[in-house]
Amino acid sequence: MMDTFPDLGSLSDQELKDLIQQLTDEEQEVSYRRRILHGKIDILRAELVNRLRKKHEGGEDVISGADVQRLTDILAGRASGGDES
Repeated sequence: MMDTFPDLGSLSDQELKDLIQQLTDEEQEVSYRRRILHGKIDILRAELVNRLRKKHEGGEDVISGADVQRLTDILAGRASGGDES
């Protein structure tokens, strides 16, 4: 793939068609990869929900005080990328 977009006026019709095809193929690959990643994320979220449901059914705390504090920090705009404690 080119780092910069080519001067379209200097490309022949065939070169334009080839470039369109190349970018279309690349977009399809990216789209496929995105769908795979979304599927994996959905599976992981479902597993987490199942685990939380089992904890709740077993009488365990599902949400800790640290979770509430983290949410409070996020909502207050104090969230950071790492742990401050």
